[in-house]
Amino acid sequence: MTSTALKEDQQTGAKLIDGKAVSLKMREEQKARVEALQALGITPGLAVVLVGEDPASAIYVRRKVKACEAVGIKSTSYRHPATITNEELLVLIGKLNADPNVHGILVQLPLPAHIDMAKVLETIAPEKDVDGFHLYNVGALVVGRQIFPPCTPYGVMHLLEHSDIPIEGRNVVVVGASNIVGKPMALMLMARDATVAICHAKTRDLGQFTILADILVVAAGVPNLIVPQMVKTGAVVIDVGINRLPDGSIVGDVDFEGVRKKASFITPVPGGVGPMTIAMLLENTLLSAERKAGVREHGLAD
Repeated sequence: MTSTALKEDQQTGAKLIDGKAVSLKMREEQKARVEALQALGITPGLAVVLVGEDPASAIYVRRKVKACEAVGIKSTSYRHPATITNEELLVLIGKLNADPNVHGILVQLPLPAHIDMAKVLETIAPEKDVDGFHLYNVGALVVGRQIFPPCTPYGVMHLLEHSDIPIEGRNVVVVGASNIVGKPMALMLMARDATVAICHAKTRDLGQFTILADILVVAAGVPNLIVPQMVKTGAVVIDVGINRLPDGSIVGDVDFEGVRKKASFITPVPGGVGPMTIAMLLENTLLSAERKAGVREHGLAD
C-alpha cells in the first residue's frame, strides 16, 4: 500500500484511493514494457475509430491518444463522419484486423443510431479487442478466462488489489447492470470468490442491499444516488459514475462528502476510477503485442 495511491483524510480517517497516482505508476511500468518490445522489433499499435462529432467522444479519444504517446504505443486515429455506412465501417475494421502493426482496435462508443453496434463489435478480431466487448471475450469472462477484460471494471479490480483490499469472501454490491461496467464487474468479482449482488435502476429499496456491502461499486450514472444511510460503516466505496451538473461541476454517483465519513476507503470523482480506464486500455494493448511477440501466453482457444 503506497502513500501516493492512498491518501488519508485527516478529518474522517477515510482513505482516498487515488486512481491518478496508480495510473501514473502503471505508466512507468508500461513504458518499460514497450521498450522491451521495441528491442524485439515490435512497436505496440492501437487503432482508434471515431465516428461522428460527439464532443465527449472526441475528448476521450484525445486522452487515449495522449496516454499512448506517453508510454510509446503508436496510436492511429480513424475519424469518419456520422454519415459513414455500416458496410464502410465494417470494411475499415476488416483492414485493421489484417494489419500486423495493429495490436488493438478501439471503436469509440456511442455510434450513430444507424450503425449496427453489435455487428461492429463482433467484427473486431477477438485477439485485437482491447476494449473487451467482443462476444468471445465476454464469454471468456463468464467462464473465468480473462482474455481482454473490459477496461473500467478491470481498472476497479486493479485499484482494489493495489490498495490491498481483500475480495475473497466479501459481500459486494454492484449498482448498475450495464454490459460495459456492471455485469463484467460482477463476473470479475465472482471469479475472486466474492459474494455479489447486482442492483439496477428498477431495484426496489436499493438501500437494503447497499447497506450489506463490504465493497460497494456504483456505476448507475445518477448523481448522488448513494447517500450515507445506505452505506455500512467501514465499507469500501468505489464510485464509477461521472456526471456533469448544470453548474459544470463533475460529481460521481455517491454523495462523497457524506459517505466518506462512514467508508474505510473511497474513490474520488474525478481522479478515482476514470484514469484507470485508460490505463487498462494501454495494458490490454500491451498484452496483445506481447502475445504476438511470444512473450506472453496467447490466451485464445486454438
